This record gives sequence, C-alpha cells and structure tokens, in this order.
Amino acid sequence: MSAEVWTHLWADWSVAERRRTEAPVTLDAQTRQMVAANEADWDARAPLHAASRFYSQPAEYWFADYEWADLGRLDGRDVLHLQCHLGTETIAFARRGARVTGLDLSRKSLEEARQIAADAEQDVDYVHANVYDAVDALRGRQFDVVYTGKGALCYLPDLQQWAEVVRDLLKPGGTLYIVEFHPLLNALREVSLPGESDDLTLRADYLEGRGPIAHDSTVTYTGDEVPGRHRSYEWRHGLGELVTTLATAGFHLTTLRESEVLPWPRWPSMQQTPEGWWRLPDEAPRIPLLFALKATR
Repeated sequence: MSAEVWTHLWADWSVAERRRTEAPVTLDAQTRQMVAANEADWDARAPLHAASRFYSQPAEYWFADYEWADLGRLDGRDVLHLQCHLGTETIAFARRGARVTGLDLSRKSLEEARQIAADAEQDVDYVHANVYDAVDALRGRQFDVVYTGKGALCYLPDLQQWAEVVRDLLKPGGTLYIVEFHPLLNALREVSLPGESDDLTLRADYLEGRGPIAHDSTVTYTGDEVPGRHRSYEWRHGLGELVTTLATAGFHLTTLRESEVLPWPRWPSMQQTPEGWWRLPDEAPRIPLLFALKATR
C-alpha cells in the first residue's frame, strides 16, 4: 500500500476517532428551529436569486484579485465551499482546476446551483446539509481548502462549534479562507431599510452577544419580493470573536486583510473601480467593508 493511501486512511481514522471521543456538535431545539426557518427562507429566495440580474455576473466577478493571490494554485486540489448558495463562486474554483464540492442548507439553492454548473459545463459535487452536520454529510472527507463567506458567517449561531467542524474538514496543513462582509459594514447595515438615509451611521451591533436577530422583511437583497417568506435569523460575530475562536480551535492565522471595496454599490455615492467593484468616493472616510482571513490547520 502506497504512502499516499496510508496518509488518507490515517486522516480518515483520526477524524472519525476524534468525533467519537469528543462531544458531538449540538444545537439546542430552539436554535435548530431557527436554522430550519432560515432553510425555508433560502428555499424561497433561491429561484428569485437565480433569475435576478444581481447574479448574472460571471463567476470570476465575485472574487477580488487578492483572493486568488492568497489562495494560490488550485489545480488538482480538493476545495470545499461551505454555505455556497447558488454556487456562483464555486464554479470559479472548478475552472481553476480544483476538485470542488459545495455544501448548503437550502435544497432549492442547490437545485439552482446544479443547473448553473451544468450550463457552465463544470463538474461540481453539491451536498445538501446544515454546515454543523458537514463532517457526517461528507462522510469524513477532508479538503485542501475550505472557502466560505460573503454573507455566510451571520447564519452561524455557534462559532466555536463551526470552527471545530471546519478543522475536521481540513487535511493537516489545509487552508481555511474566509472572505466576509466586515462587521463594520454589518453595523452600518448591508442594505438600506425603507426610510433610512444614506449617511454612514451605526444602525446595528458590531459585536456579538445579543443572540439571534429576527428579520421579517419580505424583500430579499436582489430587490425581489419573496412571496410567503418565513422569518429568518442572523447572529452577529465581531472580528475579535472570529480570530479568537479560530485560534482556540487550533488554527494558525497567516493573513488578515481589510478592504474598502464591495461587489455591489451599497450606497448611491459609491464609485465603480476599474475591476467592476465599488468603493466610497475619495471625500468619504476610508472604512473596511470586506475582510479576508486565511488560516491553516
């Protein structure tokens, strides 16, 4: 038996053994109900998002240049995209030669994702599961890269358990790469509510600690009305909480970037960059709108 086969067998056994001896991932019944509500909400949004102009951009549009620089070469590597929604970014990994898996809570989102991948003639394996159940859903498989973000972390009720799941999904020396809306943007709000001004005003928490935040809006971020939409829930996570949680779970932080650009114009005053993303005008304060965190197991 080759050394490579032994390595994979050892990695599979070690994950299974750790899952057997450690406390299993658990969410209380009330939190499970909130996660189920989010699943129903994303099921309702999925066909609207797939048909929207918002998601008509090519897969590569959703990546900043620094993301590819941080990730390096992906050809021949195993990449897992957690909370992948329609898989718009997932396809870009496949185009760069990676063996790609996307995992999402919403079955309807994955139906759209499979069609999008087929239309793009890309081979992507999509798995339907709650991210907290990912290790079992993926049958102990491990990956070179786990990628997540751009609106994913706010749907995690328990960051510590999530970090432990991600750790178990990575091969030894594997990379976790998070590109996410900055907590400051979340505090300013990602999108305007009716009647709000466009001033840079703190309207919500930056820091974690208040528990779930319920949303009852019937309009999704693509501007579409969602018929019969369910209540959804989000959880705030500060940058300090995220970094400390990953360190506690055994990750080694290698890069943390803060960026002033977004893939869409959050405020009408924003100006388009040569790459097609958006930034505040020169006379506005320079504030972080995205962050990119790279860590290794």
